[in-house]
Amino acid sequence: MNTIQRITKNVGVLFISQLMSYVLGFFTLVYTARYLGVEGFGTLSLALAFTGIFSVCMDLGLSTLTIREVARNKSLAKKFVANITFIKIILAIFTLFVIFIVVQILGYNPQTMQVIYVIALYTVFTTFSQLFYAVFQANEKMEYQSVGVILSSVLLLAGVFLAIYLKFNIIQFSLIYLFSGASILCYALLAYSRNYSLPNPTLNIVYWKDLIKESWPFAITTISINIYIWIDTILLSIIIGTAAVGVYNASYKLVLILIVIPVVFNNAVYPLMSQYYISSRQSLNLMFEKLFKIMILIALPLGVGTVLIAKKVIMLIYGAQFLGAVIAMQILIWSIVLIFTRSPFERLLESSNRQLTVTKIFAIGVIFNVIMNIIVIPKYSYVGASIITVLTDTIVLALLIVATKDMGLSITKNSKISLIKIIMASLIMGIILKYLLNLNVFLEIIIGAIIYISILLILKIFDDEEIRIIKSVLR
Repeated sequence: MNTIQRITKNVGVLFISQLMSYVLGFFTLVYTARYLGVEGFGTLSLALAFTGIFSVCMDLGLSTLTIREVARNKSLAKKFVANITFIKIILAIFTLFVIFIVVQILGYNPQTMQVIYVIALYTVFTTFSQLFYAVFQANEKMEYQSVGVILSSVLLLAGVFLAIYLKFNIIQFSLIYLFSGASILCYALLAYSRNYSLPNPTLNIVYWKDLIKESWPFAITTISINIYIWIDTILLSIIIGTAAVGVYNASYKLVLILIVIPVVFNNAVYPLMSQYYISSRQSLNLMFEKLFKIMILIALPLGVGTVLIAKKVIMLIYGAQFLGAVIAMQILIWSIVLIFTRSPFERLLESSNRQLTVTKIFAIGVIFNVIMNIIVIPKYSYVGASIITVLTDTIVLALLIVATKDMGLSITKNSKISLIKIIMASLIMGIILKYLLNLNVFLEIIIGAIIYISILLILKIFDDEEIRIIKSVLR
């Protein structure tokens, strides 16, 4: 199996599983929001945001480090799992204690506290599953992770239907996540044990120090990302209330579904990029350039299209009680576009052992995000939080581009020409949809896609090399 076929296989497996997961997750989101209402949905969203920030403390970037190092040297898998399992047990206990203290200090009501504690336990199960998935990913066995992703989504959706039927309250509703997390950990453990020998947790303090020394930049990067993704939710809950959290997250969670696309591509190419950094810089540069083009091809029409259909989507999915989410969705979609755009730069730097650079960049983003949210949210609520999120992603992208230039790499002339063509195609699609069509939202999406692809073909967006690759993939 050649490199193109391997990437295609990995992208295909992950994309299908993630697509199924996000379709199921979409229905989970819809039924959850409609059942719990603005306040209840806000409480659950707060709990997920709160524990999402602290989840990094249970991993410290060790799963990402496992992917990179095991991809380079497969024999390290057993040693990594044995040591990191023990480390994660200690980290989980410590993090749960910290969560308890912080929740008490913030003074949430008893119901909200209980929901946060339940979701925190769910996060513990998730972080251990990630370790086993990391080994599968490093060995390019994406199918095992894919099954776990789908199974998790099925369990959550089934749990939501059960909760609605039995009329669960918000605390009982949160237990669905706990059951799902425990079940997925059992699956991941079983799948790992069937493919590799299951090591016993190992106590090796000296080796632990080496692991954490290498992984902490990944941890800082991840916690920085999590903070500026979720800190606005927490600040909204403290300053405005859970109703604002519910409206804000109704739009945010919808657009976040689109992140499945860069996640799938980046997870598939990251092990290979890590290898190419050692074996072939030319191949590394080529993969980066192609990944950048793919991300832009997908991201820009999504941004333009979402702005146009946001109101129809919110009304269709959530109903009139969430109408305030329309403006937030129209703003936040550009955060997703920027995340698509920055992901190739981020992966290039990390695969080139420059994770510390990425860490510093996201730290700058976090500082800007937190300060600006504290200033803006009291006056502009979730609309202000949406704008700050987009500004933060803009700053992060700009700094990543500068860091990549420092490596001697930059966006090539051909990529810039492609970018201009993609912008033109997206704008033409948007103009036609806005001024010439007034259709059902599903028809608008289909027709918009046809218009966009047609314009790309007319503009000859794909060069001979890319056409050859596409034909190779299709065969």
